[in-house]
Amino acid sequence: MEAMTEPDRKDDDIEPVLRNFEQEFGPRREGEPPVYGEARPIAPPSYRLALPFEPVRAVWVLLALNIAIFAIPALLQIFRVTINGIPIDDLLFALGQKENQAIYDGQYYRFITSMFLHAGLLHIGFNAWALYVLGPESERIYGTPRFLALYFLAGLAGGVASYLRSPIAAVGASGAIFGLIGGLAAFYYSSRKLLGEISRQQLGSLITVIMINLFIGFSTPRIDNNAHIGGLVSGALVGWLLAPRFELDDRLFPPRIVRRGLAWGWAGTLAVLALLVLLVKTMYPPIQ
Repeated sequence: MEAMTEPDRKDDDIEPVLRNFEQEFGPRREGEPPVYGEARPIAPPSYRLALPFEPVRAVWVLLALNIAIFAIPALLQIFRVTINGIPIDDLLFALGQKENQAIYDGQYYRFITSMFLHAGLLHIGFNAWALYVLGPESERIYGTPRFLALYFLAGLAGGVASYLRSPIAAVGASGAIFGLIGGLAAFYYSSRKLLGEISRQQLGSLITVIMINLFIGFSTPRIDNNAHIGGLVSGALVGWLLAPRFELDDRLFPPRIVRRGLAWGWAGTLAVLALLVLLVKTMYPPIQ
């Protein structure tokens, strides 16, 4: 059999291989030498690295719950309705706002119920918009079970921080939303080697968002920055524990990007939950 020299090789022989590699890794950059002949872009310039993301489900349920639960006291206030003789002004307390004395007396459910209550139209509008912007990306990256763990643990940590540091009654999903910011930052940091410039850009944007929101919080009265910081720190920690680690599996041909997680990620997440419970049980809050 006669050996085929390089000039005799047809471009069609190598095109399927090149196409598979470019689907996995993106098109060749300018200046990279072609394999045979002249380099031709196959994928569009706006192509982004395709990672095995998860479907989005839970975030829309959370968004609907937040809006619906806000509408209950708002409608009651509009129509001047009372429930079992409870005045409108006390309705948020009745529905489960964070209130130190009540929690100290054993009403721990308020850490969760307060996450779904909001004090006004601007409050629910900002938090709903933030959840709409950050939620789908977070759930797409983490998957529904890890996303829910991240959201509720960050919200719980924000409530615990507020309980231990502030005597003022509080409501809102801000702690959980700051937790999503921390979780996204943890993901892009842990994936920086694979994502490269995308990771650096996203981290820079998230750090800017954090600084702006903390500045607004510290310069605006009645904003519970303890909840924001507690949610942010918890979200970053739980996010790092549960974030998927995308890796290149070169045992396959062509090589593929696979998602893996820390073997002890869920165990570490349960340890964070146990720590929050311990803090509530052993530390005394500034009672209102």
